[in-house]
Amino acid sequence: MLVPLARRYLRPYYAAVVVLLLLQVGQTLGSLYLPSLNADIVDDGVTTGDTGYIMRVGGWMLLVSLGQVVCAVGAVFLGARAATAFGRDLRRDLFDAVQGFSARELGRFGAPSLITRTTNDVQQVMMVVLMTFTVMVMAPIMMVGGIVMALREDPSLSLLLVVIVPVLGVAVGLLLWRMVPYFRGMQARIDTINAVLREQITGLRVVRAFVRERREVERFGAANERLYDVSLAAGKLMALAFPLVMLIMSLSQVAVLWFGAGEVSDGDLQVGSLMAFLSYIMFILMAVMMSTMMVMMIPRASVAAGRISEVLGTETSVVEPDAPVALESLSDGGGPRGRLRFESVQFGYPGADEPVLHDITFTAEPGRTTAIIGSTGAGKTTLLNLVPRLFDVTGGRVSIDGVDVRDLALGDLGGLLGLVPQKAFLFSGTVADNLRYGKADATEDEMWAALEVAQAREFVAALPDGLEAPVAQGGTTFSGGQRQRLAIARAVIRAPRVYLFDDSFSALDYATDARLRAALRPRTRDATVLVVAQRVATIRDADQILVLDQGRVVGRGTHTELLATNETYAEIVTSQMSLEEAA
Repeated sequence: MLVPLARRYLRPYYAAVVVLLLLQVGQTLGSLYLPSLNADIVDDGVTTGDTGYIMRVGGWMLLVSLGQVVCAVGAVFLGARAATAFGRDLRRDLFDAVQGFSARELGRFGAPSLITRTTNDVQQVMMVVLMTFTVMVMAPIMMVGGIVMALREDPSLSLLLVVIVPVLGVAVGLLLWRMVPYFRGMQARIDTINAVLREQITGLRVVRAFVRERREVERFGAANERLYDVSLAAGKLMALAFPLVMLIMSLSQVAVLWFGAGEVSDGDLQVGSLMAFLSYIMFILMAVMMSTMMVMMIPRASVAAGRISEVLGTETSVVEPDAPVALESLSDGGGPRGRLRFESVQFGYPGADEPVLHDITFTAEPGRTTAIIGSTGAGKTTLLNLVPRLFDVTGGRVSIDGVDVRDLALGDLGGLLGLVPQKAFLFSGTVADNLRYGKADATEDEMWAALEVAQAREFVAALPDGLEAPVAQGGTTFSGGQRQRLAIARAVIRAPRVYLFDDSFSALDYATDARLRAALRPRTRDATVLVVAQRVATIRDADQILVLDQGRVVGRGTHTELLATNETYAEIVTSQMSLEEAA
């Protein structure tokens, strides 16, 4: 996976890569040429005492060294630019891919794994690309050039390479074969660490409330220990690699000097040539050593590249239509109306034994409030999530003004809806930033008006910075009820055609709930309102109430009608209030 990924994302930088390769070739050829010049000085200049020759050849050595410096600086500069651009583009595409995922794909990978793949995995691949540009390109040139130059100096002494290079290759190959499983396990255990840490940080209040700190410390410790074990095993192999290569290099030097000294004493080899040959042997072994360093990085990067490719290759189950229906086709003279209809809707999660929703059919009319109530696990939130296409139906269809939501562009569909999710989530920034998620060009007057409707104006006005008050990630600087009201204001400021409230009033007291619903009525007079609720008091005034039980509609009507005719609804009502209060 590493090579296809690099080829795909380095294509825009091929020109820089070609120049980089030429610079690396120039630098390496200079390195190979210097020992030969040095040998000439020792054998011809020093032995004959020709100072002029020494100066001329020394001048060439200085020029070659200067050229090497220029080539090295240029290669590192271009390599760093190409590698960092590669990482930037890869992270961008990963982020874009995740943004297009439906809730199904997000659930499949999990947030901790997606975070690891976008950060740690991309970093691993980027480092290998950088090392390839700065090290790996040089290694084969240096090895081949070193062998050629060594043969030029002394063919008989070069026979040592027949032993040295295969021994190094086998040793490195064995290490590589043993490292791959450890690096694969390391990435999986990093995912686990992220998952445990994320749970403990987001659930810190629950942990402390139930005095479970010791258990969570043990759970994190166990995950940390598993990562430590596999990292230690990989580290031992990595620690073994360099001493092994250095041992072979040292033995090679001893062998060259041993056999070369005999040739020098016999007059078959000059001292300068022996020094050059020793330098070329070191070049060859250094090339192998650099390759060893790369080999230790490649297995982990290859695993990371596979995980990245898995995300990039995952097609979202919620796709844009090939020929989206224009919003104008939904208009009825005065713009989109927002008539929402479920027609024989069925939905099942992948791998589930049976569907969550069965044959759901109802219509939510503009200017009317449709409420959905039922026991926990009845499928209320799942049903609501089918409208904004967080999931797609597996049977039947959901339509707005007669057009299937799957035939609308996702951007156009989102523009018609105002969703307040079950868990109110705020983004880091300011109160104004969060409100502008609903309407990017909202004015201050519009923001204060939306806050007024959501019963949030009072506490926002009391903040030292008002609309510019900072909001922590997830909105943790506010209480649950305040977060819910800000999330409602974010939907209200959008003035959508369809409002979707997913148990959005649960954290409010009854008085605030009543005031908020009363303030909402004028704002939603011409819009369709679909409310999911657990609390009967929230929906008793709805124009239409659907009772959901095990994914099926078992009751339909107003509060008074259902209380008199539907046993399931009556049980829910009596579990929350007396019959006198319900009436």
